[in-house]
Amino acid sequence: MIKKYLILLSLYFVNTVYAQEIEFKIPDSLRSKNYDYLFDRIEALKDNRAKQSLYLKSFLYKAKAEKNSEEIVNGYKNYIYYSPENLKQVYADSMIYTAKKAMDNSLIGSAYLSKGIVYYAQKKHNYALDNYLIANNYISKTNDKYLIYKVKYNIANIKYYLGFYDEAISLFRECIDYFKEDNTRAYLNSLHSLGLCYNKIGNYGLCSKTNEKGILEGQRLANDEMKDYFIHSEGINQYFKNNYASAIKKITYSLPSIRKNKDFANEAVGYFYIGKSYSDLKEPRMALSYFKKVDTIFDDKGYIRPDLRENYELLINYYKSKNNPKSQLHYISKLLKADSILNNKYRYLSGRIYKEYDTKELVLEKKKIENSLDKRKHNDLIFISVIALLFFSLLYIAYRHIRNKRIYRQKFEELMKKSEITTKVEVKNINYGVESINQDTVTVVLKQLEKFEKDKKFLEKDLSSIKLAVAFDSNAKYLSQIIYHYRGKKFVEYINDLKVDYIISLLKNDNRIRNYTNKALAEEAGFSSTQRFANAFMAKTGMPTSYFIEELKKEQL
Repeated sequence: MIKKYLILLSLYFVNTVYAQEIEFKIPDSLRSKNYDYLFDRIEALKDNRAKQSLYLKSFLYKAKAEKNSEEIVNGYKNYIYYSPENLKQVYADSMIYTAKKAMDNSLIGSAYLSKGIVYYAQKKHNYALDNYLIANNYISKTNDKYLIYKVKYNIANIKYYLGFYDEAISLFRECIDYFKEDNTRAYLNSLHSLGLCYNKIGNYGLCSKTNEKGILEGQRLANDEMKDYFIHSEGINQYFKNNYASAIKKITYSLPSIRKNKDFANEAVGYFYIGKSYSDLKEPRMALSYFKKVDTIFDDKGYIRPDLRENYELLINYYKSKNNPKSQLHYISKLLKADSILNNKYRYLSGRIYKEYDTKELVLEKKKIENSLDKRKHNDLIFISVIALLFFSLLYIAYRHIRNKRIYRQKFEELMKKSEITTKVEVKNINYGVESINQDTVTVVLKQLEKFEKDKKFLEKDLSSIKLAVAFDSNAKYLSQIIYHYRGKKFVEYINDLKVDYIISLLKNDNRIRNYTNKALAEEAGFSSTQRFANAFMAKTGMPTSYFIEELKKEQL
């Protein structure tokens, strides 16, 4: 029912827009004006929407009357920039429709890129990336360098958001070199994003230098649109340098401009680091007011990102210290909601963030506090028990985490010491039943196995002993016995280990592969499912894929 309502609503908006265009007639005084003039008037009247509407309509009507596909797309782009949120996607779809009719790769790519930017502004990052990738597919077929680098910039923003900071840094540097000469705003945006990446990888000195350069370059180029964003970035950077008073001052200075831009994401981040600064200055009441501002934005906009998760941990801890279980319970519920969003929306990041509160433990604690509040009996004893349970649970989680890390590290070092991974295992003095097989048959099958391994035929999906036996002109029983005797493994383990060894070799030798998801790695190795790949990798190496990749990246630095 809701889906049907949304479709009808969307059709209503499209029909309304179309009807308005049909009824509109361009004034005689504007008929002879060119597109540059109309665009300049649109820009100049951004604070007077009523008058601006005349020029928006005139621009689009003129382009349609002249059947100028490029300017029709630009006309819809003007509307995207200045229209309400509920119409932006309608105009973006109109851009794409027009561009496809023109069969122009640059226009189509630009239209999809604009649609992705709309999604990104709405913090719908998955949809944004989908459209960026479609845009890149079309733009890569052209020689339009501006669009090529515009795609790079926007994909770099997604990579930054997903935590692939090194890749994002590389792309932002390319964008800085390209945009420096011809596009001031894109140049300053790229500098700002580069500074954010330096902060995330812990290079606070380089972050400060980049922010300072951004402000100076803005002055040189007479463009102060990004000044407050560089100050905002530097304020957060000062927090990580332990300069809390400076952090509060800089972020507070930047916030009016950020609020004016309706940039609720950076507003929330600013509040969070002001709150963290007050907390580290031992002013918990001041910190509390800012943490609650972050919570308000979460309520109003549904916006959360991994580093803001800590906001709820700090609120829970505050009310725990005040012996206020009702408020503690309230923010535990908020944290669970935030985790649910993060796990769905930020899968790449959620596994990297150390969580002070394990979700399972949070649910247990939540139930215990609810019971204590409902019964109203033995409140003090129950609350102390909950705290004790939480404390020992956290100790156990910490112990388990440290123990696993130690085991994983040992396994990693053992794996890296091997110059060449081999699946062949010499088995001595063990009889697996091969004595009943003709020796010539054994010899032939072993040669076939060597060629099978050398040619990487094991990457085939859904490979079974029966299929391989048919390919070898043998039978499944003999094949399994020979593999068991000469490789020391049952058939499924033998195939899985070959696939895992192949992936390990790729990860060691190709930096790009280290950014693949488990799903992509499973596809690469020919596993029938992601879970089977994850299980096989763990069984073979004694560690999760994510840990192995993280350690490889550390060794690269």
